[in-house]
Amino acid sequence: MFHGHDAATVGRPRLLPWSNLDGNPCYLVGDGTGSSYLSRVADNVESVQLGMADDLLSHATDLLGDGDGKATAPQLRFLAARLAESLRDVHRIARSRGARLHVPDGDDGECSDVAPGARPDS
Repeated sequence: MFHGHDAATVGRPRLLPWSNLDGNPCYLVGDGTGSSYLSRVADNVESVQLGMADDLLSHATDLLGDGDGKATAPQLRFLAARLAESLRDVHRIARSRGARLHVPDGDDGECSDVAPGARPDS
């Protein structure tokens, strides 16, 4: 018995904000409350990742400035690599949180802002 938890929520795995050693996604199957130790660790990791993304955006804005050309090619490559890593983290967080949103009864699960034939999880 699930004691007050919706069966669909209880069995829904949570995409965690890290990968395993092979680069594959990690998931947590919990009781749907989000109060487990591992769930709180994942929340904290997401918070750190989002904070780092914000800091990186500020750094990118400063480095790129108003296009004065003072950023060197190695600096730009480093910045691009860090921005790609950060975007990957933020995208994973968005997918994880989106998958945990409650879908009201009677909703067929279709997302109106996704083009027909497009995969919303990619």
